[in-house]
Parts: sequence; structure tokens; C-alpha cells
Amino acid sequence: MPKICYVQKRFSTGSKSIINKANEIIDEYVAQGFDLTLRQIYYQFVARDILPNSLKSYKNLGSIINDARLAGLIDWLRITDRTRNLRGNSHWETPDDVIRAAADSYRIDMWAKQDYRPEVWIEKDALVGVIEGVCSELDVPYFSCRGYTSQSEMWIGARRMEHWIKTKNPAKSQIPIVFHFGDHDPSGKDMTRDIKDRLELFMGGVRLERLALNMDQIDQYHPPPNPAKTTDARAEAYIAEFGEDSWELDALEPGVIVDLIRTHIERLQDKDQWQTDLDRHQSEKALLTQAADRWGEIKDFLEE
Repeated sequence: MPKICYVQKRFSTGSKSIINKANEIIDEYVAQGFDLTLRQIYYQFVARDILPNSLKSYKNLGSIINDARLAGLIDWLRITDRTRNLRGNSHWETPDDVIRAAADSYRIDMWAKQDYRPEVWIEKDALVGVIEGVCSELDVPYFSCRGYTSQSEMWIGARRMEHWIKTKNPAKSQIPIVFHFGDHDPSGKDMTRDIKDRLELFMGGVRLERLALNMDQIDQYHPPPNPAKTTDARAEAYIAEFGEDSWELDALEPGVIVDLIRTHIERLQDKDQWQTDLDRHQSEKALLTQAADRWGEIKDFLEE
């Protein structure tokens, strides 16, 4: 993958060690199918007792990694910014290309005949890249709350979930479930409460489970702590219950987050129905692929 040198730079022995370790961490996570943000890489340094947990340390690591990328020592594609992306129209060279693209992206609603309608909501947009793979695999919608969810999106979410409950055919009524991920700090904990309260207001409530970050996970995985923000209006109650430390969701290993989603989603599946729908999906996708492969014949037929 691209390690492109744009600027010649000389690095100290300490900086070279940091760069080598960053590449080791990146390679480790690439092997698991993950790209990391700078903040996630930083937390790996902290968790491995390589760097102290401080703003100065974070900024210093960011500066070293930035210089290393410019010098061609770190792959440009392996550190992602998930909050800033170019958007535009898709394009194809020929009609068979678009049919092949349709085959690649073809999906049926795997939850249409299931008893449940799960969704995954996560506090931070920067962590969407961690959850999108497993959510796409399991055909589960996912949503970046970006802190406290806007009133508009909360209302739309309530209407969506109410639709699954109140269908015209009672036999097709489903149980919506929201799995929420957030920081373990005064606001992050309160965000789960806020989602529950507003869904209660808008539709009478749904089943909501906070999958992370929770104290049992902090005790198990020992993510690096931060001081709780005493300027947060919710700090007093938080400190009274949990003490003066707080923890960011980013500090959890991506694999832990993925495993939590997979475990809780798979528990909801009717396995027999899932396999029936999966077989149908694969059969119909294969037909689309055949149509792309035989586009010349189809074109001749349509032009006759």
C-alpha cells in the first residue's frame, strides 16, 4: 500500500521507535480488517504503556505520525478520518458494469421475517468504521449519534421503530431494539438515558441496551482513564457513583466492539429463517452476475 515520500525528514531515535511501533499496531489491525483513526492508535500506545495519557502526549504522537506519513514511512491509507469525506455521483463505463455493481451491492431485507428489528447507535462518528463491517454483514442499520442525538433524528428514529411495531398485519409486528455505544463519562453515560427518555416520549419506548462502555468492561480490559470533566453539568452525580476517572469508547480494542455487536445480534436471529433468506439472496445475486456476464446477449435481444 502507498508509503509516498513528499518531504525528506530526519527523525530522532525516539521518534523512529514511535514510528516503528505505530506501523506494528497498524499492521496488527489491518490483519483483523480494521483501519484506525489517530485517536485509536494513540490509545493503543497508552494501553501498552508506551505513552502517558495526556493531551501533550496525544499531540506529540499526532505530529510524529504526520511527519512520518509525509516522509513515506507510514501508509497513507491505514489511518482514516471518518468525519470528512468527498461525496459525489457514481459512474460506470458500460451497462454491464452497472449490472455487476448492482450484483455486488444487491441485498434483501434479512430481518423482514424475523421477530426483531435491531439497530446499532454509536456516540462517535470516528468509530463508524469499526462497526460498519459487522453491521453490514448482519444487515443491521447503524447510526452515528455524534454526541447527543438531534431532536430531528430522534423523532425520525421513533417513527421508524413504531412502523415495525404497528404494521397493518399483526403477524408481521416486530420488536425494535437499540444497542447503544458511548463513552463512560458524565455525558456519555447520560446519552443512553437521553435516548431512552426521548424514545419513551415519542413512541412509548423501545428495548434499549447499552453495550459499551460499561464498568465490567473497564474492569476486564483496563482502558486508560481520563479525569472526569468537572465542568460537565452531570459531573457531580457521575463522580459520586464512579469516582473521578472516565474512559473513552475509542480505547476499547475494535475487535471487542465487533464481538459485542455480533454476539448480541446473533442471539436475536431465527437461524432457520436466516439461512432460508440467505440462500435466496445468494441465488438472486448469482442471477444478476450472470446478467452482467451475458450483457451482450441481453443487449442483442432487447435491440431486436
